[in-house]
Amino acid sequence: MHLPPVLFSELPAFGVRNIKKRLLHGGLPENLVAENFPEKDYAEWIDAFWARDIQEMFRLERRSAFLKLLEMLMLQSGGLCELTRMATPCGVSRQTLVNYLKVLEETGAVHVLRPFANNPQREITAMPKVYGFDTGFVCYAKGWRELRSEDVGLLWEHLVLDELKARFASSEIFYWRDKQKHEVDFIVARRGCRPVALECKWELQSSDTSNFASFASLYPDSRLVVIASDADKPRINRAQGYVETGLAELEAAIGVAMDGKF
Repeated sequence: MHLPPVLFSELPAFGVRNIKKRLLHGGLPENLVAENFPEKDYAEWIDAFWARDIQEMFRLERRSAFLKLLEMLMLQSGGLCELTRMATPCGVSRQTLVNYLKVLEETGAVHVLRPFANNPQREITAMPKVYGFDTGFVCYAKGWRELRSEDVGLLWEHLVLDELKARFASSEIFYWRDKQKHEVDFIVARRGCRPVALECKWELQSSDTSNFASFASLYPDSRLVVIASDADKPRINRAQGYVETGLAELEAAIGVAMDGKF
């Protein structure tokens, strides 16, 4: 059973009206409603995670190496996961980190996204992207105690992933990147449906959707969706060839896109 952090639609039930508080504090209920950034609670959660979940279920021995990997993944959350480069800082072999990453994924501490690829000569086919399971822990690892304008875009991307994971199977959610470093945040690919490419933008007016063209050149039957914090109901941007939507109507917009109704 996958229990996501507090979702966008659930924020009013917790008395949270400022989306930036959700991004900074994360979606664990006690942390979300805390008046100040609950730094002590994050540290205690990590200690309990190791002592209870990891030791009781997996009995790993290298506490420092395991928690170092978790810290590094939170620090680069949303980026490509190159375990070979992490082996030396963690003080263990790459294969040990492969095993640790499986444990972190199985316990829900991270989300591992595989690349969407049918053209191995032009696309990244193997390297995963890894996201921390909660924006609050990402902020804690990065030392963010208040958000700057340049921080919100990354955290918004995490929040969109939370919504996707709550509505679609993990096996249906990917990212896309070609060997020229064009990248699309998320791909929702359900069997029998056309793929839907999703770009996460904090504001519509600053949307750079140039990577859509690279994806569409390989997948001409795909549909394109921009998810922005200042978007409301789904709207077709015919000039650019994509749907604009906010989180409240995300599932409906993806459904329309999969059905090819625009």
